[in-house]
Amino acid sequence: MSTVTTKDSVEIYYKDWGSKNAQPIVFHHGWPLTADDWDTQMLYFLGKGYRVIALDRRGHGRSTQVSDGHDMDHYAADANVVVEHLQLKNAVHIGHSTGGGQATRYVARHGQPQGRVAKLVLIGAVPPLMLKTPANPGGLPIEVFDGLRKQLADNRSQFYIDLPSGPFYGFNRPGAKPSQPIIQNWWRQGMMGGARAHYEGIKAFSETDFTEDLKIINVPTLVMHGDDDQIVPIAASAPLSAKLLKQGTLKVYAKFPHGMCTTHANVVNPDLLAFING
Repeated sequence: MSTVTTKDSVEIYYKDWGSKNAQPIVFHHGWPLTADDWDTQMLYFLGKGYRVIALDRRGHGRSTQVSDGHDMDHYAADANVVVEHLQLKNAVHIGHSTGGGQATRYVARHGQPQGRVAKLVLIGAVPPLMLKTPANPGGLPIEVFDGLRKQLADNRSQFYIDLPSGPFYGFNRPGAKPSQPIIQNWWRQGMMGGARAHYEGIKAFSETDFTEDLKIINVPTLVMHGDDDQIVPIAASAPLSAKLLKQGTLKVYAKFPHGMCTTHANVVNPDLLAFING
């Protein structure tokens, strides 16, 4: 397996496909998944002549199940270790859900200052801030995230069946046809990771405020979101992020769920290609 070791001795797994001379696209996965969640996109862009890279977040997938560092600053720094190791330049960074937060902080704190980033894409992403606060009245109450923590601690395996069977892919909507292979693949990815990393990750994706990161990002950024996202509700996320970004473009998809990269890859992939080529 391909890994790189961080300063705090965490091995970060990554996959790197395609010509080293091609423009790189770096994919940042959602909670509690792995780089494998991007397989459809990676194969698509590999076929279009791009170099595609995806990493497993610390504590997730094939990366070290470390006890500490489950926060956005470490997530972004870990991504930077991979990017520097591979000497990537002119890269497009694409982040989904928690990965959208990771990509945002990476670009703001590492990639953009180093001149390594061409564009950014946020899909169903957690920024600016998921948690309801006096300054963010449209956010979700802490009880929602406490509920996630309880379900994870009580029976993680069952929780990782229930989430993709229901709201993540919109399989709980009337007329929806749940896909058992998609549900099982979500469970497989989730159970590859560490329970502590996933438990602590809930705080990271729900309580991190990305407002200042978004404000300083000046590369062209596409913000994609389904208006039926039941995991990261659109009202308190995508439109706000797009307004904070210097070159943000908002694209809303009617009735698309949180897991739109899987359920609607036939729409998402060409839209990503058009933005990257634009």
